[in-house]
Amino acid sequence: MKKLIISLLSGTLFGLGLSLSQMVNPNKVINFLDITGKWDPSLAFVMMGALLVASISFRIVLKKPAPILEENFHLSKRTDIDKPLLGGAAIFGIGWGMSGYCPGPAVAALGSGGLEALVMVISIYIGFFFQKWVASRS
Repeated sequence: MKKLIISLLSGTLFGLGLSLSQMVNPNKVINFLDITGKWDPSLAFVMMGALLVASISFRIVLKKPAPILEENFHLSKRTDIDKPLLGGAAIFGIGWGMSGYCPGPAVAALGSGGLEALVMVISIYIGFFFQKWVASRS
């Protein structure tokens, strides 16, 4: 139960941060990505702040033997860059640029009741299932 409550609080804080920074506003994101048009660099400051906090926090947390609510860390051992990673990154970027939604902000935007966010989240899950189906066939 403790893990569930902390997960809920963490998700709520994350969603609040995304909302306050306007990362749930597709127009704001698309203007950030449009470097040759109406470029809005303000989200770069949000991203730099997030990277600063994360880089400091990871250095501290990863020195511990385990997370507070888990028995061990669940970190990927892979460091290679392969075709599926590059293809997935390209598809992710195209979807982000077309819609203005990244997965986290899309889920956070569900709270505003917008149909666009709902369609985006459903599309993300369709992509998950499609990738799993493709991977199972190879």
